Amino acid sequence: MSGKEIMFSPVQLGSIQLKNRLVMAPLTRMRAIAGDVPNPLAKTYYAQRASAGLIITEATQISPLGMGYPATPGIYSAAQTAAWKEIVDAVHAKGGAIVAQLWHVGRISHSSLHPEQGLPEAPSAIAASGQTYGADWKLHDYETPKAMSLDDIARLLKEFEMAAMNAKAAGFDGIEIHSANGYLLDQFLQDKTNQRTDQYGGSIENRLRLLGEVIESVSKVFPSDRVGVRLSPYGTFNDMADSDPVALFTAAIHKLNTYKLAYVHMIEPRSTSAGGGDQVYEDAPITSEMFRKAYQGQFITAGGYDQTMGEKVLEEGLADAVAYGRLYISNPDLAERFQKNASLNPYNRTTFYGGQELGYTDYPTL
Repeated sequence: MSGKEIMFSPVQLGSIQLKNRLVMAPLTRMRAIAGDVPNPLAKTYYAQRASAGLIITEATQISPLGMGYPATPGIYSAAQTAAWKEIVDAVHAKGGAIVAQLWHVGRISHSSLHPEQGLPEAPSAIAASGQTYGADWKLHDYETPKAMSLDDIARLLKEFEMAAMNAKAAGFDGIEIHSANGYLLDQFLQDKTNQRTDQYGGSIENRLRLLGEVIESVSKVFPSDRVGVRLSPYGTFNDMADSDPVALFTAAIHKLNTYKLAYVHMIEPRSTSAGGGDQVYEDAPITSEMFRKAYQGQFITAGGYDQTMGEKVLEEGLADAVAYGRLYISNPDLAERFQKNASLNPYNRTTFYGGQELGYTDYPTL
């Protein structure tokens, strides 16, 4: 089959059936309303894109302390869960599949976003360099986070389990654990941010421990073949680095092989800014080539793909599905446009974060 024929053939990721291999990547849009409840417009936004084989929701915090930016939605309250249920029902009504991406940002936060909980939490008390948006939508220096105690980690595992229960109550087809882009679980993986001396730090095996425990916690709610994991090897976004990323992420893949997951979702380092810019680093390592062979299950690749590149990576067997982010923002009917080789709407970066309909639900379809 040609790459295009593969792209429009069905595929099963664990127990999740996809009608094609186009995945809408998780896209932070910062449009939640009071109580960190998804915006009523989100129902329209996601339903417009239901021709994707799979929609992965925007990153959704599992607790108030998991929040890292203003107006991002949560999945820890009854009101949030009810709003997500309406979104899921709207996507299912149009024949789509949708999973919730569960998120805790760790140190990439600011105490103004969760004043009752205080400082952000992280594996170690190491501040990220740079600035982030506080509750006032203005930039603030990163604070030095509180190093998590064993009690904090036990609480975190309960929060992941509760978030999975809410995702199940909302009717999601599965969940994706966000362990990429310099957020909390990635901070535990990489040794620039994890300098612990207990069972969660030091050796690669210890740094992988929390990710394994999170998978086990959410797998009490969803069978593991409805759970995906997102990773970003070599990603530098949010001031991340590891002294031996090949050894770390190879070990991570071997560990993930033991769980019989729905999929592993990897971000290509050439597009590491996580939506923060359009720069593509052509000489970056290609993780789908490095890690695909090691992973025994279904593999989603993301990061700066166009149609031709997506078809090529499928044809070469380096992925089972391809995730598109910015192109899905501006092309709700991206699948139909790819199928017809139609021209694409350009995206307007100034409307990515915050706001209402403009640049959210008003992009035209064919």
